Amino acid sequence: MGRRTLVALAAVAVLAAGAPACGGGHECVDVDLACDPLYPPTFDNVFTTTLLPKCGAEGNACHSIEGHRNGLVFADIDDAYDELLGLTEDGARLVPSDASCSEMIMRISATDPDYLMPPGQPLSPEERCALTLWVANGAER
Repeated sequence: MGRRTLVALAAVAVLAAGAPACGGGHECVDVDLACDPLYPPTFDNVFTTTLLPKCGAEGNACHSIEGHRNGLVFADIDDAYDELLGLTEDGARLVPSDASCSEMIMRISATDPDYLMPPGQPLSPEERCALTLWVANGAER
């Protein structure tokens, strides 16, 4: 079974399970798909420009090898993709083509400081735009 088939099956499983990304007491968010991204919204760009340096940097980042918060590590691009799409045991953090109810987008867009990611220093609107567009466009690898 190919990676694309696994991604599609993971998305269907998330939707069939009631889209847990919309659960946990957090509402889906309004997304602006007419925003201006910092860079072209591809996973390679999302990973190397935002996720790795801002969320997975060694030392003190939540999703570094040392931090591995909620089982999510941004060290290896392929592993990070699998973890975000729920191709590992920890479940999906996003729903391809549904940015508004994807946990990752809900967290980077949150106004609640206890839910906002990354904590302490939110992403710029242009970075949030790139991540949102990547998910909205199907979260392809």
